[in-house]
Amino acid sequence: MSPFIHRRAALRAGLAFGAALALPQARACEYFADNLRITHPWCTATRPGADSVIVSMMFDQVTRPDRLVAVKTMVADGAEIGGRLARSEVDFAIPEGAETHLAEHGTYLKLTGLKFPLEVARTYPMVLAFEHGGVVQATLNVDLQRFL
Repeated sequence: MSPFIHRRAALRAGLAFGAALALPQARACEYFADNLRITHPWCTATRPGADSVIVSMMFDQVTRPDRLVAVKTMVADGAEIGGRLARSEVDFAIPEGAETHLAEHGTYLKLTGLKFPLEVARTYPMVLAFEHGGVVQATLNVDLQRFL
């Protein structure tokens, strides 16, 4: 083979590698407790002065019934359950073997006492505590559209 062909292959490989480094990395949106998977905790952007925001996420691969019992994040002073099963605290049952959603058109997580507006494409740390599954460090994504 001629050296010209080897240089061309090396150039293509170098360009492909450089392009891969330049592309934004995909954000992880799955988190695991001891007995379940949490998928894509997200909310929509908020307007300045908004006091609360609805957070959606999905729980599946549940091997033991559990409860979401606490949520902490730097963006809000507190959290509660809203919608059909509304209560002024975080206490959400997650049944074994089922796919369970927290979503705006059913039962949802509501962050209260927002400290600042949440902007599209930003992410914020969030801690989810479960009765049996322990504590999970997750990321709250601020999105434009619904995924669940």
